[in-house]
Amino acid sequence: MAPYESDDSARAAEADDRLDGRRKAARYVVPVAVVGVAAATIGLVPALADSGDPNLPKVTAQQLIEKIAKSDVQQLSGTVKISTDLGLPDLGGLESGLLSGAAKGKGGSSADPQSKLLELASGTHTLRVAADGPDRGKVSLLDNAAEYSVIHDGKDVWGYDSKSNEVYHSTSAESGHADGKAGGKTEGKAPRDVPATPKDFADQVLKSVDDTTSVKVDGTAHVAGRDAYKLVIKPRQSGTTVGAISIAVDAKTGLPLKFTLTPASGGAAVVDAGFTQVDFSRPAASTFAFTPPKGAKVTEGDTPKGAKAGESKGPKGAEPKGVEKGSPKGHEGAPDGLGGAKTIGEGWNSIVVLDTGGKGVPSGASGAAGATGNGDVAGFLNSLGDHVTGKFGSGTVYSTRLINALITNDGKVYAGAVTKAALVKAANAAH
Repeated sequence: MAPYESDDSARAAEADDRLDGRRKAARYVVPVAVVGVAAATIGLVPALADSGDPNLPKVTAQQLIEKIAKSDVQQLSGTVKISTDLGLPDLGGLESGLLSGAAKGKGGSSADPQSKLLELASGTHTLRVAADGPDRGKVSLLDNAAEYSVIHDGKDVWGYDSKSNEVYHSTSAESGHADGKAGGKTEGKAPRDVPATPKDFADQVLKSVDDTTSVKVDGTAHVAGRDAYKLVIKPRQSGTTVGAISIAVDAKTGLPLKFTLTPASGGAAVVDAGFTQVDFSRPAASTFAFTPPKGAKVTEGDTPKGAKAGESKGPKGAEPKGVEKGSPKGHEGAPDGLGGAKTIGEGWNSIVVLDTGGKGVPSGASGAAGATGNGDVAGFLNSLGDHVTGKFGSGTVYSTRLINALITNDGKVYAGAVTKAALVKAANAAH
């Protein structure tokens, strides 16, 4: 554990025992081109909250983290603004299309949550969220005159894209497990574990605890009309692209109200997600009611184990024509042809390694453009790429402001929230 800024060694030992069982390999937040926010971990460094506005009781970082963990908000509704700036080049929206298209896959539905909500990986978006216990949740992505919604109601999960008039429907194996875990809380959480609220992002960061990170309480703030503490998390390791993470925690409920991740290179935040309005009263039951509109194209997702095919649909006779069954093979989990991913390194320097089984990523007019028929795709990839060589041979590093990925010419992929030098060093060590 990271040393405490006090002589209370007994408390440090107690905290170490309590949190040791929760250490896990870090998860990844920003999908596809980002591969995820790598290995954010926290060492408990107690620091007292500064005096500020509002004037709240002093708490330690450990107490505030425990408050988040114990948060039991079951009902809420509100508006979330989320901005993501990975430093991708402006190609007229091509980068967003690549992100969503990669998850959608051939034959997929534009209403599939797994593809549609990946648009959050780029630009600024406004979401309306609502939750009523573990069985009901709704997230709506507002886009000019169009709206995309994901609704979880009992065993039903619906995705509706008003722009294309498409509907995606699937059923969960057990009611109340929107996050895939028994007893999981659903404070405005999008079905299928897509990060959409400050809590979703904060949970990714707070999952693992070790000595690679320091954390402190850094004053107070007003967020969405609520009094909040500010929790600031910083890496202790060099070589990471993560500069700092700030989480505004509701003083009364312990719910994260705002999440901001800034890169080590400085500048604007890479991810900035926060409530602009929040209400903890129970939403109306009609908020979670959904019937496919007349004439909508409906795609039925795979039925999970424990659920009977077709047992959870809209009201009898309400199903529109044009229902398609099943997702494309390989829609969930690792894409076909990819070897099992493994993680090397620790903490903020964790790197995911996988084998594509291919020959790297083609580039230039004879490569990506020739294979896809779209020269813009090749231009997009080349604009991110930086040719490198080493003991591993040669390859290309694709960079964003947060996540970098090295794809070698023999099809190996090294990716993480680390510098280009760290990726090359890892690839060299593997050969």
